[in-house]
Amino acid sequence: MNATISRRRDGLKNFLLASALGLAFLAGGAQAANATAGPPVKGGTLSVATIGEPPTLDPMASTADLVGILTQHIFETLYTFDAKWNVTPLLAETLPKISADGQTYTIPLRQDVTFHDGARMTAADVVASLQRWTTVASRGKQAAQLITGIAATDDHTVTITLKQPYAPLTALLAMNNAAAVILPKDKIATPLTEFIGTGPYKLKARVPDQYLQLVRFDGYKSRAGEPDGYGGARKQYLDEIRFVPVSNANTRIESAVAGQYEYVDSIPVESAAKLKSGKSEAVVLKPFGWPRLVLNTKQGIMSNVKVRQAVQMALNEEDMLFAAFGDKAYYAVDGAMYPEGYPWHTTQGTQVYNKGDVAGAKKLLESSGATDRTIRILTSQQYEFHYKMALVAAEYLKQAGFKVDMQVVDWATLTQRRQDPALWDIFITHSPFLPEPALIDFPSKDAPGWWDTPRRNQVLDAFNRATSQDERVKRWADVQQAIFDEVPFIKVGDFNAVAAKSPSLQGVTPAPWPYFWNAWKAAK
Repeated sequence: MNATISRRRDGLKNFLLASALGLAFLAGGAQAANATAGPPVKGGTLSVATIGEPPTLDPMASTADLVGILTQHIFETLYTFDAKWNVTPLLAETLPKISADGQTYTIPLRQDVTFHDGARMTAADVVASLQRWTTVASRGKQAAQLITGIAATDDHTVTITLKQPYAPLTALLAMNNAAAVILPKDKIATPLTEFIGTGPYKLKARVPDQYLQLVRFDGYKSRAGEPDGYGGARKQYLDEIRFVPVSNANTRIESAVAGQYEYVDSIPVESAAKLKSGKSEAVVLKPFGWPRLVLNTKQGIMSNVKVRQAVQMALNEEDMLFAAFGDKAYYAVDGAMYPEGYPWHTTQGTQVYNKGDVAGAKKLLESSGATDRTIRILTSQQYEFHYKMALVAAEYLKQAGFKVDMQVVDWATLTQRRQDPALWDIFITHSPFLPEPALIDFPSKDAPGWWDTPRRNQVLDAFNRATSQDERVKRWADVQQAIFDEVPFIKVGDFNAVAAKSPSLQGVTPAPWPYFWNAWKAAK
């Protein structure tokens, strides 16, 4: 093996391990607790309350976490992440073989994989799926700029060729939203009309606003070994999983307290103390991720960089976090894109964070030349903390001389509207901390926000070309500086997340995108 490539692989492995510092406990804690729960029980139906109705079941077409949570049970990717956030094979047999120049990835495929319609997966399906990914998914479009070819070497081998080294490629292929899922080549369509994957559960019914019903796929062939995060073995103990949209946060809290569902996602953190009835228990992810305001750089008032800088100057993120979470045990005031403990942590550019300087913002707004000063803020109460942060942000922006048009919609509508630059100026979202910065949706010019400037292109290209970990960390600091200078989005801070589960639900490892293969319901 070429020594440079070997060092690059070792560096990638090391930074993924280091990145897991904030989340590594997620793998161990729950599994240790479950170890005393007795042997797994096969059968039964699991009911899961989600934050709402998914806008689509096409995992390529959306970066919404909800879409990824649901569809990861139906569809699978070539790679995924293990419990320490290392990239690990899923439908691929092994990690890719990378050429000495870093421009050719040879991917051997498993030969025991069957689609839900009974067809055997081959390289032709993988090629067709990846080609669709490069035209439909924001992450795929991001990679497509550097991909020169996707071809089947034989029935069980696929080769991806690049015009230059691109360190994030394997991690992009592992993500579960805007995901490079593998579909039967003869079922590929845009939009998808048949939702056929290789996952442990298959779609039986979807009744909008009522439930999504998945049932065990008896033809599923798990990887050997033990479960390992999203990787390793995927056990099919449950007969059926029902995802039920519960859009109102207070309703989710009360349903968790009453034990109405075995798992309830996204509980407002201040309500965790209510989960002491014995019918549900809190599941805490610490640190989970970071909420942010995404600014529309493509069209409207936010296409003016001085206006974006005025918004950044006006906001008091500490007040926004306090309003959203109430207790400092659940948030941290931190402008860095990654918190301390991650190899990507840097304070570069953070001096403009959490200013709350409405007078300075007003002067900057005056100098921007903007005439219409109305900001349309798109948010949803399904993530209650989004809405609370939006209310505080609106007040600071009004003091800075803006007019605020608050548009409160359901999450599915928000994810649809944000695709149209004519409909909004700011929307609020959040992400978990991810081991590879390229996995965050903002690097893609096609992601809502559409950040596309010479500065952005320069710093991200240098970051993605870097082959050593030390160089990548240094280049990431340049990316963070560009973010604070050009303000395509504004990080609010760090936060922890809370979900609820029944004490009878076993085999569930707390994770940013909860998954329920390997889960079972203990006998009562």
